[in-house]
Amino acid sequence: MWARPAGAAEPWLLLAGPRVRWSLAALAPVGGPMEEPGPASRGAGDAPPAAKRRRLLAGEEKRPGRGERYVPPPRKRNPGVSFSETHFAETRYYFEGGLRKVRPYHFDFQTYCKGRWVGKSLLHVFSTEFRAQPIDFYRAAASAGRLRLNEQPVRDLGIVLKNNDFLRNTVHRHEPPVTAQPIQILVENDEVVVVDKPSSLPVHPCGRFRHNTVIFILGKEHNLKELHTIHRLDRMTSGVLMFAKTAEVSKRIDEQVRQRQLEKEYVCRVLGEFPENEVTCEDPILVVSYKVGVCRVDPKGKSCKTVFQRLSYNGKTSVVKCFPYTGRTHQIRVHLQFLGYPIVNDPIYNMEAWGPTKGKGGEINKTDEELLRALVEEHRSKQSLSILDVSEEDLKPIVGSEECDRSGYCTKLVEIMPISADSCRTEDSKDQKEAEILACSPNSDTRPETHEANPEGASSSGNQAGANPEGASSSGNQDGHTEEKDPLCEECKIVRQDPSPRELVMYLHALRYKGAEFEYNSKMPNWALEDWDES
Repeated sequence: MWARPAGAAEPWLLLAGPRVRWSLAALAPVGGPMEEPGPASRGAGDAPPAAKRRRLLAGEEKRPGRGERYVPPPRKRNPGVSFSETHFAETRYYFEGGLRKVRPYHFDFQTYCKGRWVGKSLLHVFSTEFRAQPIDFYRAAASAGRLRLNEQPVRDLGIVLKNNDFLRNTVHRHEPPVTAQPIQILVENDEVVVVDKPSSLPVHPCGRFRHNTVIFILGKEHNLKELHTIHRLDRMTSGVLMFAKTAEVSKRIDEQVRQRQLEKEYVCRVLGEFPENEVTCEDPILVVSYKVGVCRVDPKGKSCKTVFQRLSYNGKTSVVKCFPYTGRTHQIRVHLQFLGYPIVNDPIYNMEAWGPTKGKGGEINKTDEELLRALVEEHRSKQSLSILDVSEEDLKPIVGSEECDRSGYCTKLVEIMPISADSCRTEDSKDQKEAEILACSPNSDTRPETHEANPEGASSSGNQAGANPEGASSSGNQDGHTEEKDPLCEECKIVRQDPSPRELVMYLHALRYKGAEFEYNSKMPNWALEDWDES
């Protein structure tokens, strides 16, 4: 019980503004239980009704008057990233032509109203910040019940957003195929799970990938859930990948990463005869495009260091061990290109787009924009744009709308704003918390915050519950299963050429990770053996 000393000033508690206050004595008066005063007996300093007091203490704004829209308080969010059976049940895998594929499925992107959106209409927000689709798409989505505001369907895009508004957008997701090569578990104990990651698999959901990721495959097929990412590998890089089973273990190993106490050893196969003596490269690396995932050596870049040792040379290519002392994006690949020995099948740094010398010594003779355009054009001519994981929307500002439309790869006139770093392409960086997004494209300019399954709009092709969103239909798939077609989904109208399993392998492999208390190794890949046949 509280007791106010004699002669002391009345303590006031200000919770929601100068007109909403009451004394601590009114909250818990000395002697006897609290009584709720009637309207006539309540004075200026008395406590408000219990229901209103609970709302104020919970941080809820007062209910608006007649004609104003009520906004509920934000919900509590679980810290960290964790995926449950509900998420895993969104869709299922199938295997075809040496590839692991994901059946298309409905999915909710969601976000709370950003501060800069307050006072603006949904129409304005979509037309200025979510331009991956034309405004007619959002009108059609609203008519179909795909857009929800505070869990209520949005019919009028002219509605003005308020603070704490919660938006949900149901989309039809198509994921790119990855290699069907299984994930091999190297070590599992009470503290860690260590796997040998195949090439082409992202570590965790990002961009267009969700179920075709290491995190989801481990959860769905190996019952390994709630893992903590310690480090990352590029999507096209294979090899040793560590996960912690608890936050404490993750923090302990992460500290070794931050202090650069972790020894990392990679192996690759490069073009040409690499020098027999040890080579050290310490040239700084600059990111040219996060969206396409391209870097280059530049004095304005971040400092880094890689040591190289040649293992063998077969007259055409060399097998080289790599020891990165830092973890910059594409560090090993960029340094090898700079030295004049790009990885044999690197889909970015061993391309003619870099010029006659393929970027050796930093000689490019193109602006960054010209370089990106040349890279996209080269892949488009080879029908290998899927290797870059570049969406149709991302191509528009690079090659132009008309060129993109003529290619047959893009389908709508859209425009994209710059985005922040794409975690799909980050090597050896600490996992970040997933964020929320409202976007019709997973590659839109606003980054994700939280992803949640949509059981109400689950696809009939997988082991999901509930009905499909309005207008969705089903058709037979080539393997005999029913596959959903969504009338609002442009991807459903496109037939894409699958990459070959060989195209999804890059000759860069994380061979060994060693810390103060552990050492994990994977086998030398076949392409790194001396008797390997390049044909």
